[in-house]
Amino acid sequence: MPISPSFLIIILDFGILFEYIQSENKKRKIFVRIYNMKKKIISLDLDGTLLNSDSQLSHYTIQTIKRVREAGHIVLIATGRPYRMADSYYKELQLDTPMINFNGSLVHIPHKKWQWEQSSLIDKQYLIEFLKQERRFQADFIAGEYKKKFFVTQQHLDKIDPKLFGVEEILPETLIQPNLITENPHSILMQTHAQDKYALAAEMTDYFNDEIEINTWGGPLNILETCAKGVTKAAGLTYLLDQLQADPQDLIAFGDEHNDIEMLQLAGIGYAMKNASNTLIPYADRMTEFNNDEDGVARELEKLLL
Repeated sequence: MPISPSFLIIILDFGILFEYIQSENKKRKIFVRIYNMKKKIISLDLDGTLLNSDSQLSHYTIQTIKRVREAGHIVLIATGRPYRMADSYYKELQLDTPMINFNGSLVHIPHKKWQWEQSSLIDKQYLIEFLKQERRFQADFIAGEYKKKFFVTQQHLDKIDPKLFGVEEILPETLIQPNLITENPHSILMQTHAQDKYALAAEMTDYFNDEIEINTWGGPLNILETCAKGVTKAAGLTYLLDQLQADPQDLIAFGDEHNDIEMLQLAGIGYAMKNASNTLIPYADRMTEFNNDEDGVARELEKLLL
């Protein structure tokens, strides 16, 4: 039977929803979208969430993520970490899905050329101003972060863990020099010795007239990460959901820090870790029963999906 322009047929069978939609063009082509109603998209923060306090993935977590993927669910990493600092976990989990780095500034598939890769850069003038205010911001180091490279202050090398940058050693050629900054970075990474990183983030936001996004990292590190205005994990996830033609209600997100707020708000189910900061908890739908040192994410996913 011919399908009229306003006619919509929906067939639900074994969890598969087929939508046959009459297009608006005169050729009356029919587009078919197929959704598996039982499958979910799981977005995972790393520090303080999927990783334990030693920045490691437990065997139990690795195996649980593997089982979740084998069940047909899509698992994504959404982290403030630069690509270099997250790639080892991506490989350890044997993922092949897109990854969100720099709190949403970079959306890509590691090790592949992906036509829908998206970058949102911050104006280099903010990095230059950070360097001018290094003492005011009580910085141990300030770094300009790019997809495949970084440049960092080196006055306090004893306070820089090279692993933060995915390298074995901080080399002289990575020294940041204001007069040589010619490219806009993905983000600005700063470690501070301020006693209250949340108060400092608020102070810095005021200093820059709320023109940029300044977020704290989860876990034990006193790290602040700065991106362009409007760049968040949620923005990156919204872009990915559009590419997947998926609904936010199909998204399950786990986080522990201030930079996870928008992500939890976006998700159909947003989990705050048991060890989450008080700034995040009010935005969560649920809280994990166990913390990040007790495989909190894996235990919840096992109960929910396996």
